[in-house]
Amino acid sequence: MKIQPLFDCVVVKPEKAEVVTQSGIVLAQQGQEKPQTAIVVAVGKGGVIDGNQVEMQVKVGDKVLFPKYAGSEFKIDGETLLILKQSDILAILIED
Repeated sequence: MKIQPLFDCVVVKPEKAEVVTQSGIVLAQQGQEKPQTAIVVAVGKGGVIDGNQVEMQVKVGDKVLFPKYAGSEFKIDGETLLILKQSDILAILIED
């Protein structure tokens, strides 16, 4: 199934949380931090929102950083995804 977000919404696939801490301690599922990075899988077209022209700054494949409890989580074809407003995205992560 494909998904096409509307207006300034972005669909992302959260990256898996670390299971082992830097010191080697294995965390239980409940003790894991909620992931704050994700890969963009679909982007809305932007447009006029609340009287302002919104241009999309992210594209499919970008790795992004977002606040811990932003967006709405849902499942499509057994895959957990998150839908955010573009304004919820804090940064695009660029690898050197």
